[in-house]
Amino acid sequence: MSQALNDAVHWADLTADKLIRQEDKETYTLASGITPSGVVHFGNFREVMTTELVARGLKKRGKKVRFIFSWDDYDTFRKVPANLPKQEELAKYLFQPIVDTPDPFGEHKSYAAHHEASFEAQLKKMGIELEPIYQADQYRSGRYKDQIKLTLAKKDVIAGILNKWRSEPLPESWMPVSVYCEKCNRDKTTATKYDGVKMLSYRCDAEDCKHTGEIDLDTTSRAKLPWRMDWPMRWSVEKVDFEPGGKDHSSQGGSFTTAKDIVADVYGWKAPMYLQYDFVSIKGMGGKMSSSKGNLVTVNDVLDVYEPEMVRWIFASYKTNIDFGLSFDLDVIKNYEDFDRMERMAYDLEPGNEKKVAMAKRVYELSQIGERPATMPFQPAFRHLCNVLQINDLDVKRARGFYNNEIKNERDERRFQERAVRAAYWIENSAPEEFKFSLNKEPVKMDLTDKETAFLNDLNGYLKAEFNNISEDKALHEKMYEMIHAHELEPMAVFTLLYKKLISLEKGPKLAGFIRTIGLERVSRLLVP
Repeated sequence: MSQALNDAVHWADLTADKLIRQEDKETYTLASGITPSGVVHFGNFREVMTTELVARGLKKRGKKVRFIFSWDDYDTFRKVPANLPKQEELAKYLFQPIVDTPDPFGEHKSYAAHHEASFEAQLKKMGIELEPIYQADQYRSGRYKDQIKLTLAKKDVIAGILNKWRSEPLPESWMPVSVYCEKCNRDKTTATKYDGVKMLSYRCDAEDCKHTGEIDLDTTSRAKLPWRMDWPMRWSVEKVDFEPGGKDHSSQGGSFTTAKDIVADVYGWKAPMYLQYDFVSIKGMGGKMSSSKGNLVTVNDVLDVYEPEMVRWIFASYKTNIDFGLSFDLDVIKNYEDFDRMERMAYDLEPGNEKKVAMAKRVYELSQIGERPATMPFQPAFRHLCNVLQINDLDVKRARGFYNNEIKNERDERRFQERAVRAAYWIENSAPEEFKFSLNKEPVKMDLTDKETAFLNDLNGYLKAEFNNISEDKALHEKMYEMIHAHELEPMAVFTLLYKKLISLEKGPKLAGFIRTIGLERVSRLLVP
């Protein structure tokens, strides 16, 4: 396989190559950002992963990357999420800066800091390193004061750009700036006059305030640019080369359309390379995840069920403009099987055509938290692992004994522990009821026919004599059918009988493999007539 094919199969690599062709330099600035309006959900994570994968593409080509992550914590607190405590207390801070809203959990200095710290900790679990920029600090330090004045000076240029996409033009009195009122600290204000140098007049339109004031843009901490101006302004300040955006920003006339004109005509910079990403849904949850609505799943919630490398693999496996859903139902098993198949292909242990193998190798490389293991890690099949865990009452330590001969090193041990803990969590919290079972502790008394009694005795005798010589499930399966027919019984009725004896259910895991997994001692004790 050619190295070129291996390097150029993935969209992250193609994007990195395009960036280098556009301008070949030593260091590239890649940007991402989120408003901490509530718990940061898994859908937001796609923006971070999109940027991070492109960063890896650049690093593979010997480039340095500055990955900045903007916390838009100077945005306005507009809605109290339904999933947070102290609703009435939080409601008192509506329309004030998110950074000034208190943490309802009492753990951090602000509402914003609580959600920022939580998400940054989740990013570390995913092997993502970035440079956080807290926009409230930037605005309040005066870093953007010259850009705010420039924005006001070019308000007519900006209005012309925005009006191209508006059904009604902006009024003559419109000002491209927001002000947090000096009296009530809310953004229910209207900028009324700019002297062209540094003084900005405003009025507060809140019925219970009606304050009027004047702020000095050289010293104030209360002025902020609205999103349509704020985004391109920061591109120019940070010299951003690449930033992705959701399709809500990507439609014609949307914020990216206007931002790329504003950054050129107002701030004298060029728009970064842009990549649209589509939404991520959770199977069984209607609609788009929203922090402000509270209907969300976090990265931590996903990590309860999926290994970190698997989460990275899921994102690396889809082009950014394709939406996908993440399952917590029975499809979890299929996702693990697909990941294991890809991993085997990456180590040349699963066949595939050259292009497919090349893609598997690159996607696997992008899915790693650290260095790619020299040899393929141990793969405890998820479905089988779930059976082993349920046979052992979800006790991971006891289940570990089943795999003693297969775990060879520290990485294998980590794989087992990570997967077993997640499988146990999934069984308890998300697995369909028909998938769950509990191995009987004592033999179940049943009314049996003479033929059924004879069959159980013969099966038990065979297992005691030959159990250690059975090399595969198929051999036991065929032997059981042979014995069923010899006793002139119906296979389905016998299988139901055996399941009731073992787990008090009428069906369960594939029977031959299930018996072998349970082990001779417990099987022979439970299958007595």
